[in-house]
Amino acid sequence: MSNFKKYRLNKDTLQYEVEKKPRLVRWACFIGMILLTMLSALVYFWFFFSFLGWELPKTAVLRKINDRWVSEMEVMNRQMDRYDEVLAGLRIRDDEIYRNIFGMNMVSPAVRNSGLGGANRYGWMEDIRDSSPLRQTTMRLDFQTKEIYVQSKSFDDIYVLSKKAGDRASCIPAISPILTDDTKYRRSSPFGYRTDPITGVRRMHKGFDFACPPGNPIYATGDGKVEKVNFDIFGYGNSIVIDHGFGYETRYAHMKDVYVVEGMKLKRGECIGTTGNSGRSTGPHLHYEVMYMGRWVNPYNFFDLTMPVEEYEAMVRKAEAESPNVINPQKRFKR
Repeated sequence: MSNFKKYRLNKDTLQYEVEKKPRLVRWACFIGMILLTMLSALVYFWFFFSFLGWELPKTAVLRKINDRWVSEMEVMNRQMDRYDEVLAGLRIRDDEIYRNIFGMNMVSPAVRNSGLGGANRYGWMEDIRDSSPLRQTTMRLDFQTKEIYVQSKSFDDIYVLSKKAGDRASCIPAISPILTDDTKYRRSSPFGYRTDPITGVRRMHKGFDFACPPGNPIYATGDGKVEKVNFDIFGYGNSIVIDHGFGYETRYAHMKDVYVVEGMKLKRGECIGTTGNSGRSTGPHLHYEVMYMGRWVNPYNFFDLTMPVEEYEAMVRKAEAESPNVINPQKRFKR
């Protein structure tokens, strides 16, 4: 209550006396002052926090905390941008270089781009809008984690295969099946679609044909084991299939002589028979096929017909010296 006293003139005594208000009036004034103060405070808060845009102290603290987390997520996203660039480079080298070197298939996009899965993995963010930095950063981090895992597994596979690289290099069918003396043969029919010389129907030619006189030596184009020796009068005639391992097989068809038996292990450059005109054939030639993972591929991509004849002959002599097999003892080359 106020210490100031209010006086009023008493007309009867002509003296100033302290004015006394009823208690109810005094309490009413006191409560009125409190209500007026509260109303003034509400107007103050409304003016500064709603009209002028000021924030409540707690809101300001929460906003500072949120801004700090958003800033940290921005830094994290910039780091992930750099990681994405590194992963993109690794992915390109993996698919286009490392896997090609070892004859491996590319990692399919379905595997690389698959999510982490799991039922309702992001259920805890149901109340967070899709454009929220927290949601986007979390999902991006999960995807990058999966991509790193897939790339790591791919490099593990390449590492395991690289330990066998020496064996693989000698097994890949990487030379011509006949001596590279272009005066002794002619490239008669390449790999691909052609008109069948017997039926006249357009069909796939699954090999590469070397037209040459009967009796030209034929050589294994890579280390391997004889998987099949066969004669088919209406098909390949006298033919040999060699399993080189690592998914590679080769077929030599329409042969005249066969010098190997099933199960025999061979070195690259060993003589396995001679060219001929057996089976479904319109003239003497060697039909040569390369299969990889059960699919026919173009043999021309696997040999170099410009290889010097002397180098080819040296390879054949070396293979014969290292092999325990006795193959074609009468004649090594036909020149």
